[in-house]
Amino acid sequence: MATYLIGDIHGCYHELRHLLDKVSFDPAQDTLWLTGDLVARGPDSLEVLRFVKSLGSSLKLVLGNHDLHLLGVFAKISRNKPRDKLNDLLNAPDADELINWLRRQPVLQVDEDKKIIMAHAGITPQWDLETAKMCAREVEAILSSDSYPLFINSMYGDLPNNWSPELSGLARLRFSTNALTRMRYCFPNGQLDMICKDKPQDAPAPLKPWFDLPSQLPNGYSIIFGHWASLEGKGTPDNVYALDTGCCWGGNLTCLRWEDKQYFTQSSLSAPK
Repeated sequence: MATYLIGDIHGCYHELRHLLDKVSFDPAQDTLWLTGDLVARGPDSLEVLRFVKSLGSSLKLVLGNHDLHLLGVFAKISRNKPRDKLNDLLNAPDADELINWLRRQPVLQVDEDKKIIMAHAGITPQWDLETAKMCAREVEAILSSDSYPLFINSMYGDLPNNWSPELSGLARLRFSTNALTRMRYCFPNGQLDMICKDKPQDAPAPLKPWFDLPSQLPNGYSIIFGHWASLEGKGTPDNVYALDTGCCWGGNLTCLRWEDKQYFTQSSLSAPK
């Protein structure tokens, strides 16, 4: 039994299947963890969703910002941008089933035995583990409810960018969603910066990658995240694993086998447009 963790797929279905073949993934006994952004930008979002949904209990995933964008498009709140290549999915006969399944997936995964924490963007240094779990459950509850379009309609925005237990309502949900699915940089006090997307060596002072600030998480846990393709899987502390390596941009799809920390990659099979 093995645990395989794979970075952002972004509709790169054939690369995903080739990568799983390389590692001889067996859903009857192995577990597949996915860092989110299953859909958009790559050519085959429909096939990706159909496949990962079929994996059932052998799958652990978190939602990413592009997955949330799909929910917004589905709810007719967000604009369907041609570059996201979502039309095949949106027009599929099983679109309702797939997208309603997707919105009931978590935004945070924690395995207490393996000491793994997975979120699409990471864990803000302003949260301890219990706060992260609580905030994630709140987002998941609204996404899985009939009121999710109301949340999606208010989800977009960069404020508030500072955590406080007193945050409430849509402002609290927006902060949590940004921290879990969009965050890259923070100010030294942990306040989120939602603007800079530069590589760490090019980021203006005093911004630092979230993982370079002191963490409130318990010792012994490892954090798995995606979202940040320009890191190329590099430059993080020993217990932090960046798995988005930009397959949909012409890079690789990356897999980490947890038991021996061995990496496997599959190069992009189609040039980005």
